[in-house]
Amino acid sequence: MAGKLYGLGVGPGDPELLTLKALRMIQESDVIAVPGRVPQETIAYKIVVQAYPELAEKELLPIEMPMTKDADLLEKSHQEGADKIAALLDTGKQVAFLTLGDTTVYSTYLYVHARVQDMGYEVEIVSGITSFCAVAARLNMGLVEKAEPLHVIPASYQIEEALKLPGTKVLMKAGKQMHEVKRQLKELNANVVMIENCGMENEKIFRGADEIPEDAGYYSLIIVKEKN
Repeated sequence: MAGKLYGLGVGPGDPELLTLKALRMIQESDVIAVPGRVPQETIAYKIVVQAYPELAEKELLPIEMPMTKDADLLEKSHQEGADKIAALLDTGKQVAFLTLGDTTVYSTYLYVHARVQDMGYEVEIVSGITSFCAVAARLNMGLVEKAEPLHVIPASYQIEEALKLPGTKVLMKAGKQMHEVKRQLKELNANVVMIENCGMENEKIFRGADEIPEDAGYYSLIIVKEKN
């Protein structure tokens, strides 16, 4: 009988935000898949091993996920990842794939998930705490109140029109576009705050668009709230 694949959200960085369900699935799984070339160097592994040191003794499966917009390269890596997992499922092993934050929000895992599911295997997503909820809690602030809408925006793409939307804006994945993102934020009459590496040892908080560094790391998230 074939094994089952679980996609686990492990939260944004603080190991204490790992859910009890995710921890149980990690403990029960035969193989732990992680997004990266060297499992022990990945952020997801480093988060979980703090809460569950026995992770180091588990069978680990590296799944390379290149940071690129090249469609052909992405297709190749996603299919290779799905094939590696399928080979283990065929032996009856249960596989847990670790992914940062929540599995359903901009997770590269979803592409592998869909392929494995299309190949006829049983799959299940286990939710995790989203980065933007963790950031808001870290800042002791609410994201939305009353009838305010919430917009989650991939900032590595065009955001000019998105920033005009009413309510609270969450900007994720700015990456190399941070210079342009910062320029547009400075033109807004809004409250802006950014956290880099929320919940991790090297966490940094930047208040106001002027403070945001243009070389901020990949795990940076910006919350834009309308001024009252």
